[in-house]
Formats: sequence, C-alpha cells, structure tokens
Amino acid sequence: MSEAKEMKVSLAVEVAGIQMKNPVMPASGTFGYGEEYAPYIDLNNLGAIVTKGLSLRPKAGNPTPRITETVSGMLNAIGLQNVGVDAFIEHKMPFLRELNTPVIANFFGNTLDEYGEVARRLDAIPELAGVELNISCPNVKQGGIVFGTDPKAAFDAVNVVRKNLRKPLIVKLTPNVTDITEIARAAEDAGADALSCINTITGMAIDVRTRRPKIANRTGGLSGPAIRPVAVRMVHQVVQAVKIPVIGVGGISTAEDALEFLIAGASAVQVGTANFVDPDAMQKVIDGLERFCLEEGIGDIRTLIGSLEGQ
Repeated sequence: MSEAKEMKVSLAVEVAGIQMKNPVMPASGTFGYGEEYAPYIDLNNLGAIVTKGLSLRPKAGNPTPRITETVSGMLNAIGLQNVGVDAFIEHKMPFLRELNTPVIANFFGNTLDEYGEVARRLDAIPELAGVELNISCPNVKQGGIVFGTDPKAAFDAVNVVRKNLRKPLIVKLTPNVTDITEIARAAEDAGADALSCINTITGMAIDVRTRRPKIANRTGGLSGPAIRPVAVRMVHQVVQAVKIPVIGVGGISTAEDALEFLIAGASAVQVGTANFVDPDAMQKVIDGLERFCLEEGIGDIRTLIGSLEGQ
C-alpha cells in the first residue's frame, strides 16, 4: 500500500465556534430546509446545513416565471419565499434536530425590528448551531435602501441582531456594492462572528422573440459558475480586510472550485446552484477534497486555508 493511501486526511474545520466535519455546506435557498434533499444525499456527511431564508411571517415570493438558465449560470428572483420562522420551528426543526450535522438558519427582515425579532426566536432553539443573516434586503422604513449596500445600514442590522442573539452570527454579504470590504468591516464592527460572501449578482435576461424579460421580476440574482471568479476575488479582498472567518460562496461545482476559495482564505464553502444540477454535488466536492489532499500529501485541509502565493 502506498504512503498516500495510508494517510489519514482531516477535513474538519471550525467557523465562528461551529465545529464541522468538513468545510462543505449548502448555500441558503438552494437546499430547502434540508429534508427535501434527504433522499439524494446523506445529510450527516455535510459540514453543516444552511436553511432556506426565514422571515418573521410566511412569504409567498415573486410571481412566476422566476428562474431562467443563463450561460454558465442561473438567474432567479424567487422573492425569498418561505414558511416563516414559527412554522420553521414547529414543522422543520423536528427533522433537523435528529441530524448529526450542525444546522445554521438563514434569515432576513425588511425592518430592523423584524431582524431583531427573528433573531430572538431563532436564538431560543437549542439545536441550532448558529444563524446566517441575509442583509441583501431593502429597509422598507427608510426609503428602501438595501441594508447590505450601505455600511451604516449594514452595521445597524447586524447590531440589532447581535443584541438579540447569543448564537454564532454569520453575515452574508451582497456583491452589489462598490467596495465589499467596507460592508465587511461594518458587519465585523457590529458583532458578526463570520462572513459569507458572496450573495448573487443582480442581472437580467431578455427573450429576444417576445422582447420581454425572461423572469417576471425583470431582474434577478445571477448564480452559478459564471460568478465564481468574482466571488473568489471578493473573498480574497474580504479576508484581507477582517479578522473573522469568511465562508466562500459562488459558482462552486467541483472540489477544485472549492479549493480556490480555501486557498484564497475562506475557512469553509457553500455550494448552491450545483445542487439543482446534481443533488449529490456536495458529496462529490467532499470526496474530491479528500482525494486532492491524499494526492498532495496534505494531512489537514486547514493548511490550505489562506495558502495563496504570489500575493
């Protein structure tokens, strides 16, 4: 038996105090509440599970059509459809609490009061390992400014959540800004324990025959392989700007994709659009990471984090 095959590889990582058996988890909104994918992938093999975004009250989302395929990606304007935090606690948590995998609840609000109240309710769930705060939403009480595009608004949203939350707090950053590091630092200053970046990039697709937008909302969020180079660049920038861990998100389909983010400095990664193409995509990424480490003689995947050369 070769030395490589005799090696034992540790894929375990820690993000904001959350212990994960490997650095791979789903991106919010692409994996339902976890149970939907149970027939296709062993949920206990994942580093963590990130739920679909939750709001204070149930949300129906945008009118259809709200998804369209684009070159090397997908454009969606689901509109954050979800069951609401109370229904999540009553109907979704019973399944999730039986898993041997950390569960992270993604959530959002349209006012500071909503952010604080949802955080308070989620904080009371002992089985949740942490939460992920989506700040890519408009503040309906302050002219519709998106919380995540203004440093002060981002600070205020994270700050109110922090005051209502003892659990680890991950803040998900939008890429639709001039300088993502300003928002990253504001979130860190307000009490974020980790950051995930990036969310989708605003885009548009037009049907040239009908001359109408391909989705009813006109614009939507672009995801998939097309945005990966942008996401890797932004992760690298954010890692340099803050002291807290960063989770890389954007166009990850393979282990090599995930490795780009880890080498750029991400402590973990989230897989999104690839789950729609292949429900087993995350398991293949996990297996590929282990295989890469064996081939390269790497005993602990954490040694790859931030190992970018030629900076």
